[in-house]
Amino acid sequence: MSGRGRLALCAYLATVLAACSMLPLVDPASWILQAAFLLAIVAGVGALARRVPLARPLTVLAQSVVALLLLTLVFARHQALGGVLPGPDAVEQLNALLQQGTSDVGQYAIPAPATAGIRLMMVGGVLIIGLAVDALAVTFRSAAPAGLPLLALYSVAAGLSSGGASWLWFVLAAAGYLLLLLAEGRDRLSQWGRVFGGAARAPGRAQQGVFDNAAPLAPVRTGRRIGVLALGIALVIPAMLPALDGGLLGGAGGGGGGDGSGGTISAVNPLVSLQNSLNQPEDREVLRYNTNAEDTKEMYLRIVALDEFDGASWKSSERHIKDVPDPLPRPDGLSPVVATTEVQTSVSAAGWYAQSWLPMPFPATQVKIKGDWRFEPVGRTLVGDRKQTTRGAQYTVGSLLIRPTAAQLANAAPAPADLLKEYTRVPDSLPSVVSATARQVTGGAVNNYEKAVKLQDWFSTNGGFTYNTHVQSGSGTEAIANFLQEKEGFCVHFSFSMAAMARTLGIPARVAVGFTPGTPRPDGTMSVGLRDAHAWPELYFQGVGWTRFEPTPTRGTAPDYTRRQTPAGNPSSPAEPSKQASAEPSAAPSVSDSCPPAARRLGDCGPSAAAGVAAPTDGGPSASALAGAALGAAVLLTLPLLPLLWRTRIRARRLGSGGRTPADAVARTLAAWQEITDTAWDYGIPPDDSRTPRKAAARIVRLGGLDGAAAESVHRAASAVEQVLYAPVPQPTPGLVDDVTRVTTGLRTQATRPQTLRAILAPRSAVRVIWSITLRWDRAKRGVAGWVRAVGARGRAGGARG
Repeated sequence: MSGRGRLALCAYLATVLAACSMLPLVDPASWILQAAFLLAIVAGVGALARRVPLARPLTVLAQSVVALLLLTLVFARHQALGGVLPGPDAVEQLNALLQQGTSDVGQYAIPAPATAGIRLMMVGGVLIIGLAVDALAVTFRSAAPAGLPLLALYSVAAGLSSGGASWLWFVLAAAGYLLLLLAEGRDRLSQWGRVFGGAARAPGRAQQGVFDNAAPLAPVRTGRRIGVLALGIALVIPAMLPALDGGLLGGAGGGGGGDGSGGTISAVNPLVSLQNSLNQPEDREVLRYNTNAEDTKEMYLRIVALDEFDGASWKSSERHIKDVPDPLPRPDGLSPVVATTEVQTSVSAAGWYAQSWLPMPFPATQVKIKGDWRFEPVGRTLVGDRKQTTRGAQYTVGSLLIRPTAAQLANAAPAPADLLKEYTRVPDSLPSVVSATARQVTGGAVNNYEKAVKLQDWFSTNGGFTYNTHVQSGSGTEAIANFLQEKEGFCVHFSFSMAAMARTLGIPARVAVGFTPGTPRPDGTMSVGLRDAHAWPELYFQGVGWTRFEPTPTRGTAPDYTRRQTPAGNPSSPAEPSKQASAEPSAAPSVSDSCPPAARRLGDCGPSAAAGVAAPTDGGPSASALAGAALGAAVLLTLPLLPLLWRTRIRARRLGSGGRTPADAVARTLAAWQEITDTAWDYGIPPDDSRTPRKAAARIVRLGGLDGAAAESVHRAASAVEQVLYAPVPQPTPGLVDDVTRVTTGLRTQATRPQTLRAILAPRSAVRVIWSITLRWDRAKRGVAGWVRAVGARGRAGGARG
């Protein structure tokens, strides 16, 4: 097999290996076989086109056309002309499939089912990446930049899986790229005839190519360094991409850090995929619990409170965490005169359900659970430490069922100043219609309790709102205004809007996330499923503490203390806790080794970082978000490599074969000398245009520490320049490309490792790009100024004649 054939095979293998990193995203993974087969055809077309040979752009064009025909044949053959030509109907079908794939990406969690739309996106994406790799590495013979599309492919896959991709996929992608680099290095070295060492030849040798009798040639070391750099970037980029996993209540992340006795809990917003969880076709069981509560309608299982509203999202503030106390401290603001009942609840989490926040009745007073869990006292939540998750957890929670009366809430004292300031803060970007609507709805209310009840009733019963989990209302503060106008949404819209409106009225408010009580089972336990995921507002009343309200119609139950028939009287005496013994759940949630594709929005059967949540928004990433993530990764990778890429391109142009005329020979000689001076500049020897070529050569030899063949090559190139510039009949000097190679290797051998890396990754001569742009800009300005002067002169001349 020829060197280019080996390079083409390695480019194909590198793409397929990098594409394997996307296998966990879609189930089943049979799409990879289809993509590999189609990519082999596209690569074969490129090999045939290069063998003809066709011009490089025509080769890429031919491969692109074949790729389009293949996609048409596979995905739109019934609408295509002759089953393969993409006519208008076929283009419309492909566009429809792409739209379907975009919708499916937002609908399903990882791994998503291999619908026709998703399959087209996966196969088409691999073909595009493979075509780019083949064009760069084989057609244009530049394997190093070909690592960028490979790296973007792996980075997007790792980012979508929230960094949870197996190390195996990283190893495969890295091996493919290194294989490509080694193949290119072997191909280049084979063109020299054999691999030589690095010492100077003995005097008297008739021909000197590249040196022998020394350490391995620099291109091998360069390939290793480029490979290590690319692998390092591959580890960093996924962490910079947004996590698009099964976020709501399902992603493990945002856990506590520290040594086990202190630390902070990062701001985590687990609502990112609530809408998708509610829309899952299968209501998969998340938790099962048994409780001694007489009525389970108040058994909301709370996970976390979102207490910070910055205008773009509701999120939990960064809080200090500590070891779980036993018992937990008494709830803030709760007066002893308010009726409470002690409740004991035993909970079993499903084996597939893994996230870092522990679902509990609120407010919990005691928690018994094994593992590394920490307590966040402000939100009264437990968060996993050191990657601890709820997967298969069994725990017991003691909690209080708080039963305030309407009178107690209506007569509540003002909240403490610091709490009032923190929990009534709204962003300046909040539209004025939000506060105006809040005042209008609560008109006539004489206290915060009456205002809260009026808000709840307006949303849930008499405001004309409709519950719809498929609505899309955008994000940010404007979304609340849109929701108040459209009056259609789901629990996120209702809870966000009521909490924001309550804050504009001076009522401390936050949003809680968790589950509604669930469904009773014949054995007496309660089953909580995906569709029980919920969000609700909590408002603070001094003497009662944080109090649940339920503005979402058809979801959950309105608390007794918010119903009109609730009597307003004196506080009742504390109720006696139930004496019934708590029993363990009679049946544990089923444990499955694999999760159905349609049910992964709640969690991806493993730990993952919870992502940020925007205020009312459609759940799931759009095609533009995915494209933006890929583009962002490519830009982040490309920017620091631009000097290297530009230098590689300029070097290849200068050392190209060129034409055969005397003028071409002169241009090749001057270009070779320019390459030598720029290479010396890259290694710290700035050019001095005031010197003659001969003196400049002596300066490069002296400052660069060159000797032997490298020094002779510099002087020979300088003599060639003087010959073509000053000789009556310029004669071309053969072997200048080899001279440039020897000089480059000599400078690299004498340089330190940091100097070499600087010369490769940040070459000083790349400043010529800025000089060139500045020169062209000055020329353009002079041209425009001259044109303006000429037009003005013609105008004045015409006026004089008139």
